[in-house]
Amino acid sequence: MHKESIVLLNNAVADELAAVHQYMYFHFRCDDQGFDLLANLFKRTAIAEMIHIERLADRILFLKGEVELKAAFEVKKIHNVTEMLEMAAKMEEDSAKDYNKMANQCSANADSVSKQLFESLVVEEETHYNQYDTELDNLKKFGDNYLALQSIERSKGLNTGTAGAM
Repeated sequence: MHKESIVLLNNAVADELAAVHQYMYFHFRCDDQGFDLLANLFKRTAIAEMIHIERLADRILFLKGEVELKAAFEVKKIHNVTEMLEMAAKMEEDSAKDYNKMANQCSANADSVSKQLFESLVVEEETHYNQYDTELDNLKKFGDNYLALQSIERSKGLNTGTAGAM
């Protein structure tokens, strides 16, 4: 009955799963470099994307479909923070556009619940985009000083014993 919706929902699962992997990779790289604020941003976004997967999977199962857990792309090994943020912003912007289209397709197929799910995801993806865009603006404004401040904050924590275990 809703075969097209199931395909669209699984396409979104694949995109979200790839995003989780990519953001966790970025989280590990930023954490390793002492950029705690950015590492935590990537980690929080990965967790949000996992919640998206769960919501999408719940809908697929309700429609009597099979949840496909295949990532849309392989993790890109990026070490440069600016490039990480640019990729993250692009991923979020693309997801918002895709989910808008998917919402319209679900509407055309008389699946208003999936339509509403995609519309709610658009709002969340746009929020993520804004966070990454803000970080890119901070890097442009403050340059390497912005990253140095994050490393200094970690060093302060290490010296006082409040930083997380390595």
